[in-house]
Formats: sequence, C-alpha cells, structure tokens
Amino acid sequence: MTRWRTLAAAVVLASAVAGCGSGEPADGKGPAGKPADAAPTSGAPGSGSTAGKLAADPGTRYTTVAVPAMEGLVCDEGDGGFHFGSDLDMTVTGDDALKESADDGQDVADEVSCFGSPRTVLRKGTMSASAPAFTARTHLYEDVPDPAASLDRIADASLDLAKDYGRNLTGEPETVTSASLVVKCRQNVTDTFPMTTCFWANYGAAGVLDFFPFGDQHIPVASAARLTQDFVAGALKK
Repeated sequence: MTRWRTLAAAVVLASAVAGCGSGEPADGKGPAGKPADAAPTSGAPGSGSTAGKLAADPGTRYTTVAVPAMEGLVCDEGDGGFHFGSDLDMTVTGDDALKESADDGQDVADEVSCFGSPRTVLRKGTMSASAPAFTARTHLYEDVPDPAASLDRIADASLDLAKDYGRNLTGEPETVTSASLVVKCRQNVTDTFPMTTCFWANYGAAGVLDFFPFGDQHIPVASAARLTQDFVAGALKK
C-alpha cells in the first residue's frame, strides 16, 4: 500500500463514511455509505454548540480502548497504512494537568483506523493510496474533572499545533454535548484535502477523530459528531 509523506493534489474520493448501527447514518436519514448533511439537532444556526448537558461524573474509568465494531466500516489498530507525514497527522495534546491512566499505552489500541466500502482512494498524478474513512487516537486518564474545559484546551492546542505545520482551519468550531460526552469539531484543509476533525472528552478519557473527505467536500460536522459518539461508545471498555 502506497504511503505519501506529503500530499498536495486534488482528491478523487471513491467512498465515504458509512452509517452505524442500522447501516444508515446515525440520524437515520440518507442512503447508507454517505454522510448525512443535517445540521446539529439543537442550538441556533451558527451558534457553534448544541443544548445538551453533560451529566454528573458516574465514576466510570477505562482500562482498554478496543477496536469497535461499526456497521458499514472495517476497523483495525494503527493508521491503516496511510499518514500525511510532515507532522500533519492529528494528535491529542494541550492539557498537561491530566494524569494518564496506568493502562494508557499498555496493550491499548490508542490508534484505530476505520475504512468504508469501497475504500476511499486519494490520487496524486498517476499514483493512488487507500485512506481510512477516519483515524482515531484515544488517551485514557485517571480523572478528567471538567471534560468541557479540558476539551477546549486540547482542541485549541492540537489545532494550533497542526496549523503551525500547515493545516488551514475553516469555519468555526462546533460543540455537541450529550449526557456522557462532549464533542468539538472543526473543519480544516490539509494539503488541499477537506478534513473534518472532532475532539471529544468525558470524565475518564479524551481523543480525536480525523475524517477524510467525501468526494471533494468536508464530512458535515453533524455526521462527524454522531460517528464520534458511536466510536467512543464502542471503543472504551471498563
């Protein structure tokens, strides 16, 4: 499988993020295999957030990040044979106050890639490379006392670092909050590729999902946020 250290050409995409659970997007709309383009379900248009509220800390902490089973996607550990290189791959950084769990990095699938069918193909001249629908990186912590505040710090620091290396941010960040998870997404352009990046946090973990484009367009934030929620639900194990 071809790897490119730097990619700087237009993208021809052969597939997109598939829906989860029922074989349809998580909002139940649109054909399977294509991202729904609905806006977030609550909050004023352009508000950048939804009206959900994180519940009190249930005390749950995690010992394992598993490779989740997501219908319509094939997931495995690692980068899926593809990475941008030149420090453009998205990481999780920025909240040094958080203490990593003793289990973090110990037989934990801290990096997972999920592929749709047919696979996403990125083309550069006469060369082509198969890219995941998204890649995910996860960190386990002993305690995240304020997930929303930690998420802001992680997202801001990680995106600023990526911007220094050549990711160009577009639009405004949008935050989706449920009882168990806070998700913050922002679209960006990396070597001309329209990417959608979602950071997330709860009381025991944080991570990031980096979504490759559908066609030559960004994966809609609403779809990316829902898939992030599905991924976290399947990946974190007590």
